[in-house]
Amino acid sequence: MAAANPSPISSSIPRPTPLHLTPPQSSPSFSPKTLPKPSYPHRTSLSHSTLSHAHHSSFTAHSQNPISSFFSSSKQHPDGRSIDYDDDEKPREECGVVGIYGDPEASRLCYLALHALQHRGQEGAGIVCVHDNVLQSITGVGLVSEVFNQSKLDQLPGDLAIGHVRYSTAGQSMLKNVQPFVAGYRFGSVGVAHNGNLVNYGALRAMLEENGSIFNTSSDTEVVLHLIAISKARPFLLRIVDACEQLQGAYSMVFVTQDKLVAVRDPHGFRPLVMGRRSNGSVVFASETCALDLIEATYEREVFPGEVVVVDKDGVQSLCLMAHPEPKQCIFEHIYFSLPNSVVFGRSVYESRRVFGEILATEAPVECDVVIAVPDSGVVAALGYAAKAGVPFQQGLIRSHYVGRTFIEPSQKIRDFGVKLKLSPVRAVLEGKRVVVVDDSIVRGTTSSKIVRLLKEAGAKEVHMRIASPPIIGSCYYGVDTPSSEELISNRMKVEEIREFIGCDSLAFLPFDSLQGMLGTQAPNFCYACFTGNYPVEPREDKVKRVGDFKDDGMTGNFDSIDGAWIPANRIHKQERDKEFEGSVL
Repeated sequence: MAAANPSPISSSIPRPTPLHLTPPQSSPSFSPKTLPKPSYPHRTSLSHSTLSHAHHSSFTAHSQNPISSFFSSSKQHPDGRSIDYDDDEKPREECGVVGIYGDPEASRLCYLALHALQHRGQEGAGIVCVHDNVLQSITGVGLVSEVFNQSKLDQLPGDLAIGHVRYSTAGQSMLKNVQPFVAGYRFGSVGVAHNGNLVNYGALRAMLEENGSIFNTSSDTEVVLHLIAISKARPFLLRIVDACEQLQGAYSMVFVTQDKLVAVRDPHGFRPLVMGRRSNGSVVFASETCALDLIEATYEREVFPGEVVVVDKDGVQSLCLMAHPEPKQCIFEHIYFSLPNSVVFGRSVYESRRVFGEILATEAPVECDVVIAVPDSGVVAALGYAAKAGVPFQQGLIRSHYVGRTFIEPSQKIRDFGVKLKLSPVRAVLEGKRVVVVDDSIVRGTTSSKIVRLLKEAGAKEVHMRIASPPIIGSCYYGVDTPSSEELISNRMKVEEIREFIGCDSLAFLPFDSLQGMLGTQAPNFCYACFTGNYPVEPREDKVKRVGDFKDDGMTGNFDSIDGAWIPANRIHKQERDKEFEGSVL
């Protein structure tokens, strides 16, 4: 059965009644064994007259940090012509998680669900399954289809499993950092898969190492297992609660023991986690509803911020993790990360993106002949823009889905090699036309400049960029891989300067006020730190990629080799501003 999609503008799902924890040595009080399916009150359709219309100043991003020197991290082939092609310059979601209880084909269903979540991480995948009270694990580097085959899935029998796909920020890309992690301690074994990022990871790890803990990985998730192991609380559920009360930041996690599946979401609810059920009664947790759809599980509800959900032979039980503040759900799930067919935070991702495009057409109109998208993430917003503007939408850029990460470039250097491998312009659509191109975001601006150049070389008369998000001025510390703030072009340049840099004829971003107006009464429940620099949980450690750690999308050498290059900052002024930036982050 397909997931039941609530209204994209439905109100927040009612939370379960908070339950007070008894002292750690006592058994916790649970809510009724099976949680009721929440209702979704009907809301009227959006009307643009209710939106907060922004003035032109809403399209302005103020420069805050100068740019530093950049160094390429691309690895060269022995012949000197290899290029390490990073998929795009987009922010990347770190991980996707899944958990299944009570299905005899748990590992195979987990494998399929991970396929549906592959867009959330492509560096590694793993599954842990429970058979005869033993946790069996298979992990590997690469895509889900590269890690698992029939013989490996045959090694994972049992009706209880968790799985994980990863794209790392915390922890380097190596096999030992691929989740789920499994650890044995004095009361048994536990496995964990984590989506998010802990902002106090360094302090927790230092404390644990000071007390004798030994770490096998560089992942922040490992501290959770250590905290569970040293907890004095009873039973296992309260060990998880005890551990989570020490965590700060974003975490949507699934745990597995010999007989239990446990799902936990941080008190702010930064990262999504949903619950569903298959027709045979098995319970499924996943990062997105698209995973439920593939394995024919019916969407029931979200795991609420600050909630612990336990599934075992006694049914489904819920416990309030701790007093939780106002939710701060990641707005980028709707802008970029999640698949359009998913329902995230109670809203249809497709409908959100379509309305983003409509708002752009209303607030940043331009005379044009055709609307195109930067595939795939810009497609739905482009459809919304085209429909609202009354201009035809066409496929002006064709995306290749068969591109790997590393290529051998010919000795005669090809301009914009990486972008040309991934995107091919359709001259019949573009030639002689005034083109509006819709993309979901601009991060460093390098890819956008190459796309504009590609379109004009294909004959476009004018290229007008419309971005279905506000300008990104801050790094994310809650489970999204973003560059440091000094690399974010909107943090250094105003909109007109960005337009000149990428070479388009006009440029407009989704106004922040209009984004909040579209969200209506739910607007306070979202995190906008990447747009405002206001962090719900203050970052204590510099987790984001620093200058020089990035891989450009198809360019070798440093940024000075890019046409247009970065605007050099005054050396003394740059050093002063760098010190200010370091002081504000650390």
